[in-house]
Amino acid sequence: MKNRKLLPFFCIVIVVLALLFYLQNSVRMESKDVGVELIILGTIQDAGSPHIACMKDCCRNIFLRPVTDRKVVSLGVLDHKNQKSYLFEATPDMPEQLKHLKSCASWEAEETPQGVFLTHAHIGHYSGLMYFGKEAMNASDITVFAMPRMREFLYNNGPWSLLIENSNISVSDLNHNKAVELSDHLIVTPIEVPHRDEFSETVGYKIQGPNRSALFIPDIDKWSKWNLDLETIISTVDCAFIDGTFFDGVEINHRDISQIPHPFIIETLELLSEIPDSEKEKVHFIHFNHTNPVLNEDSGVEAKIEDAGFKVAKYGARVML
Repeated sequence: MKNRKLLPFFCIVIVVLALLFYLQNSVRMESKDVGVELIILGTIQDAGSPHIACMKDCCRNIFLRPVTDRKVVSLGVLDHKNQKSYLFEATPDMPEQLKHLKSCASWEAEETPQGVFLTHAHIGHYSGLMYFGKEAMNASDITVFAMPRMREFLYNNGPWSLLIENSNISVSDLNHNKAVELSDHLIVTPIEVPHRDEFSETVGYKIQGPNRSALFIPDIDKWSKWNLDLETIISTVDCAFIDGTFFDGVEINHRDISQIPHPFIIETLELLSEIPDSEKEKVHFIHFNHTNPVLNEDSGVEAKIEDAGFKVAKYGARVML
């Protein structure tokens, strides 16, 4: 009698599990039909969070309650139709980021991407290439897309030159504003931007899928230094992931801010304050310094950004292109 009473319960459990399995596979099939998907794999500035040697409240006790969403800035792109994956930036967090990207694929994807696009030669944006070397993966001819000076830097400086000599990576040339057609429905175009170019030039990327497009500019100096108009560029895409390193100058009180002249978020909000709401909602701030109060849920800064009509990029978010 007792087992009979439990029978309806077990039937309900089986039905629920079957429904969940169906829904999960339906989502995977839907992704294949959509074609191209962008995944945010990191939102933090090069040195991560907690930041080395930082004794401020923003970093002091994070190691006691590790946060899994504080990865160095990176995007992943999945071409579901052609079963290929691409990575934008090679960060110190790349191993975990590639596992995340693989888990989002609608096919049995390899963990190795079909291409890696670099923006410039600052530590958080290329140093993850080390994982393709003998000490780690010992990869075979992974395509790394790089601008001319970035290519020269990789060829002429170790240990990166050893990756080339050992055929762990193969460098493919990029040129400003020259599109790279990865497939008939996925196009990537590098766009030069002003930045501290000690070792290489710096680029952002326009990523065009079959239906929508995205702009990715994690690092740039003040918008006034750019020969292009930010408002105009935003009007040509469907979403824009742009430099939000610092909220304002108050958070940087121990370094010369003129040496790290990123546009403050408050400056960008003011610059774009008059554009239509439909344009504002395209903008997602990304590349947050460990001091940025946007990372503190209790600061109220994220609410201020959203009240102004803009957005804050979130680790793990997925966007169909």
